[in-house]
Amino acid sequence: MLHQITGQAKKHPSLIPLFVFIRVGGTGAALYVLHLELFNPDVSWDRKNNPGKPWNKLGPNDQYKFYSVNVDYSKLKKEVPDF
Repeated sequence: MLHQITGQAKKHPSLIPLFVFIRVGGTGAALYVLHLELFNPDVSWDRKNNPGKPWNKLGPNDQYKFYSVNVDYSKLKKEVPDF
């Protein structure tokens, strides 16, 4: 398949930017999914040592969003009771 893509790129050089953007988009999507798997509190990889609901351990100061606009998580206060 890679041989076929390079052959098309040599025959039609105007397709090279298309191949580059497709590769960059695929890599970006894969990295974003990897980020969600590793840093999202909803995903738990450890079945044996899983405390039940690991997302309940998050405090109000923990940032779990990928990008937050105009929110300073260090100044937030806890407004819900402990369970």
